[in-house]
Amino acid sequence: MDGTVETRAPMKLAISRKSAPNYTGGRRTFFKYRDLGVADATGGSMRAQVMEGITGMTEPTGWHVHHCQAQFVYIIKGWVDLEFEDGTRTRLEAGDSVMIPGEMRHNEFGTSPDVEILELSVPGPMGTTPCEPPANMSR
Repeated sequence: MDGTVETRAPMKLAISRKSAPNYTGGRRTFFKYRDLGVADATGGSMRAQVMEGITGMTEPTGWHVHHCQAQFVYIIKGWVDLEFEDGTRTRLEAGDSVMIPGEMRHNEFGTSPDVEILELSVPGPMGTTPCEPPANMSR
């Protein structure tokens, strides 16, 4: 050991139960957003939520970016169709995941009606801004 002391942000235990959901507002009207208490527990250094489909996607989200270091998405149930600024188009199904670097342009253009997604972001506050699609992609 070199004698240095690691300093980290204070964190506290957070337990979230599906039987007592804490639904919050969110970016899309076709999702319900269940806050998992991680932002409060980490002082905002991380956020976690479950997005549950209400009707399935009614229209593409449109090209956008998230203002964060990274967004991690894990599909719990159903599927979601995504496209990215590098030309990647993919369908993620239950058990699949994607890590999206902050500020990377992307578009969600389809979901199953029963989609359920775990979403994490670092840091916790994650702004979203619409943007133009890449030159090689459609709107």
